[in-house]
Amino acid sequence: MRLSSRILAVVLGNVAAAVVLAFVLMRVARAVGIHEAAACATTLLILFPVMLRSAHRIALHVDVALTGLDDGLRAFRDGDFSMRLAVHADRETGGIKQLYNEVADVLRAQRADLYQKELLLDTILQRTPMAVVLLNGADRVVYSNAAARELFTGGARLDGSRFAGIAARLEAPVRDALAAQADAIVTLHGTGQDETFHLTQRTFRLNTLEHRLILAERLTSELRRQEVAVWKKAIRVINHELNNTIAPISSLFHSARIAQEQPERRHKLAEIYESIEERLQFLRAFLEGYAQFARIPTPRKERLRIGEVLDDVRALYAFATEGDARTELNADRAQLQQVLINLVKNAHESGSAPDAIVVSIHRGTDGGAILRVTDAGRGMTDEVLRQALVPFYSTKTSGSGLGLPLCNEIVEAHDGRMRLQSRPDAGTTVTIWLPAA
Repeated sequence: MRLSSRILAVVLGNVAAAVVLAFVLMRVARAVGIHEAAACATTLLILFPVMLRSAHRIALHVDVALTGLDDGLRAFRDGDFSMRLAVHADRETGGIKQLYNEVADVLRAQRADLYQKELLLDTILQRTPMAVVLLNGADRVVYSNAAARELFTGGARLDGSRFAGIAARLEAPVRDALAAQADAIVTLHGTGQDETFHLTQRTFRLNTLEHRLILAERLTSELRRQEVAVWKKAIRVINHELNNTIAPISSLFHSARIAQEQPERRHKLAEIYESIEERLQFLRAFLEGYAQFARIPTPRKERLRIGEVLDDVRALYAFATEGDARTELNADRAQLQQVLINLVKNAHESGSAPDAIVVSIHRGTDGGAILRVTDAGRGMTDEVLRQALVPFYSTKTSGSGLGLPLCNEIVEAHDGRMRLQSRPDAGTTVTIWLPAA
């Protein structure tokens, strides 16, 4: 019987009992000469305790059921799905208690399944070589894997720490890249060798709260593998171009020998020699482009002002300047000029308006110089950004793929570091750190 039906039955039963009892007492009152009001009062005195007890039993029954549901829902709120409600032969509230127990079973099963999935995901993340750090809105580390602890703290605990304090102890390229909260390629000094990383940062909401995900992927081995692949490709291209040049030159020399032996054809010698000279010049220019990357000389450093180098570059390409151009440093003037020419040239070729290309100069905290070349062009995709420092890799139809790798080699030869930041349709920023003068 439903609870509402039971309450209705009790109420109707009490009313019926009251009517019958009142009728009987009034008959008795007439027989003995008692006033009818006294009979009604007697009826109320007899039925009131009965009605009160019936109402109390119903209220007590409902209160017990609601208290059980209240305790169960509080357990749900606290993440405890093990509590069960006794059903027995409780017809009025047994249905809702049974439904509660079924919901608890479903939630407990789902939680166990979710826990197993989280355990599997954590096992995978702890084994991956990519560093993974998750920060909450208060800049606290709420998750980190083994690779992240090794990279950022040398294996020490990360979870619960403020990430700003951890980032402050890192090298300037990584520290500034993390502060910019954008994708970037950075290179760090290592004990045995330098390491190149691809930093990826994203923000998202977890349980309605903003979180920040940081991924740091080692690119050193991948870059070396790609470098070997492109060097093999370069060798094949060089071999192809040499054959394409040597074969015509050999044929032209044969024609020249015949022309020398035949006086009537000697007038063609000048044309033949001109063709040979043209092919040799093409081959010389072709090989020069490939050889330039492999024979960067040791920098001949001198004390110079960055503004003087920028004036030389401005004679070739237009750009705006920010910061103190009087900043001094020790550098090879020609090599630094080559770096800035390549970067500003790339900025122009990115589709950026000339007035949106900015070269900024700042003094670093360690006394060194920081140069930034920023444009508002097409930017780079993640895939292009990952391979931007691989020699001979280019997305341009006529590009050599040597510009950025050459710049990086020159900067590192000056004991500096170069960082790339770019997003599609949002422009590119190249940041260079050079040591103090």
